[in-house]
Amino acid sequence: MEAHGKIIAVLPAQGGVSQRTGNTWRSQMYVLETSEQYPKKIPFDVFGEDRINQFNIVQGEELTIHFDIDGSEWNGKWFAKIRCYNVSRGTGQQPAQSPAPAPAAAPSPQPATQQAPSNGVSPFPPPQPENGGGSDDSDLPFS
Repeated sequence: MEAHGKIIAVLPAQGGVSQRTGNTWRSQMYVLETSEQYPKKIPFDVFGEDRINQFNIVQGEELTIHFDIDGSEWNGKWFAKIRCYNVSRGTGQQPAQSPAPAPAAAPSPQPATQQAPSNGVSPFPPPQPENGGGSDDSDLPFS
């Protein structure tokens, strides 16, 4: 999965020693705010000192994060974790946004509800006549 936005918070790095393996670990959390009509704030973490240094995420920069979502259980409670595994900077998101307005600006020959989907099966029933040719009571689904 991926999300594009601006980094609004860089939290302090955390670290420790794994009880299972004895290896040291380091993790850092960031918050990305999307640039949609209703912006979302996405807290995510980067695990591993090498990735933290490689990504070099700073507050205020625009970027696209690529992430996985996972959950874990602790003492009968479940927690969600958003872990970033790659970062794209600069023009990575711009080409995807530029062509989008062009199809919307072109007039459609048919209303959207009458266009058949690519699989050939319409999710809507065929249009019915306004009055059904009879009295108003005849179009009721029950008698």
